[in-house]
Amino acid sequence: MIHLRPLFRLIRTQDIAWVLLFSAMAVVAPRRAPAEILLLATLGIFQIAEPRVEWLATRRGIIFSILLKLGLGYLLMYSTGGLESPDYLILLLPIVTAATSLGVLGTSLFTLLACASYVSLALNVDWSRFYMSDQEVRQFSLRLMFLALVGYLTHTLAEQNRIEARRYQAAAEKLAEANRNLQEAEAAVRRSERLAALGQLTAGLAHELRNPMGTIRASAEVLSGRLPDDPVAIEMAGYIREEVDRTNSLITRFLEFSRPFHLRLNPCDITEVIDKAITQLERHSPRHQVTIYRNYSPDVRPFPLDAELIERVMYNLLLNAVEATPEEGAITVKTRPFEAGVEVTVIDRGSGIDVKEIENIFNPFFTTKPAGVGLGLAIVSKIVDEHGGKVAVESETGKGSVFRVYLPGG
Repeated sequence: MIHLRPLFRLIRTQDIAWVLLFSAMAVVAPRRAPAEILLLATLGIFQIAEPRVEWLATRRGIIFSILLKLGLGYLLMYSTGGLESPDYLILLLPIVTAATSLGVLGTSLFTLLACASYVSLALNVDWSRFYMSDQEVRQFSLRLMFLALVGYLTHTLAEQNRIEARRYQAAAEKLAEANRNLQEAEAAVRRSERLAALGQLTAGLAHELRNPMGTIRASAEVLSGRLPDDPVAIEMAGYIREEVDRTNSLITRFLEFSRPFHLRLNPCDITEVIDKAITQLERHSPRHQVTIYRNYSPDVRPFPLDAELIERVMYNLLLNAVEATPEEGAITVKTRPFEAGVEVTVIDRGSGIDVKEIENIFNPFFTTKPAGVGLGLAIVSKIVDEHGGKVAVESETGKGSVFRVYLPGG
């Protein structure tokens, strides 16, 4: 069974219209010579094939198309009566092509060229034998005016269509941008709701754990004092104190996460804040042999921020970058003005983050580290949100990560 649907997809409505037009021109006119039919067939085939050839949509292709139609049209008019040719309307093909594809200058130039090619047919007339009456002169002038008017009106309509298309495209781009912003806002609201709920739960749980932890530690100290001659008991009591201290430290971090931040905004140099975070990192993590490159923009001026909290943001981001970077690796910290604020970028070339995990890395208690708690990036996000900024991340497994912190007011 032959499927005709793919064939119908190749045939367009305008193709049928072109076939009917050129067939009528070939049949209706009396005594068409074979050369005239060949010219009409060539024009018809070119009109049908033109939209399917990509090169003809380029500027050079458009100019080639216009010139080819002008040349074929001139030959057709020349062979069918010259100035009196009934086929003078064939000049509308190059004029319309120029008007719909080129600007005012191109349309004017090729419209004049089409009119000039029609007027040039007068050079082939033997004026000693041929005479044009006043009516024929008026008809000849009207033909030229008609060609020029069609070129002008077609260009005007095409330009209006192009303006509307650009307007619709701009509206579509704005709508897409608004949709992206809405999705980001919805994600931020969901994250804030999760953070608020988890913060309340964490605060209550931390307070409930503090008292028994104090009792356990005090009991361990009493036990080690009562059994000074029992090395096993003393060792066990030491383990208990260490684990209690570690648990208390964890509870403190939970409370810091659940407690609302009260920003103390003062004009600060962001580069000094980053340098303090780097110094703190180098002091607390000397075992990591990683080089940190500073690429600070001189155009970033001091602006209001909570230096202590932003230093914690930078410390957490740098610590994550250091832990993800192999020994003798490198990390880059960059600053630059961004819209009405500042962008701080931390770039590492480490293990990267799996695409499936990127959406969750700012959620509390989500971590991929064996000994991690999952509050570092959650606190980063919370501090930046409190400043009215945002955090973005780009990462590829095995190639590294890029964290961008956008802060307003720079």
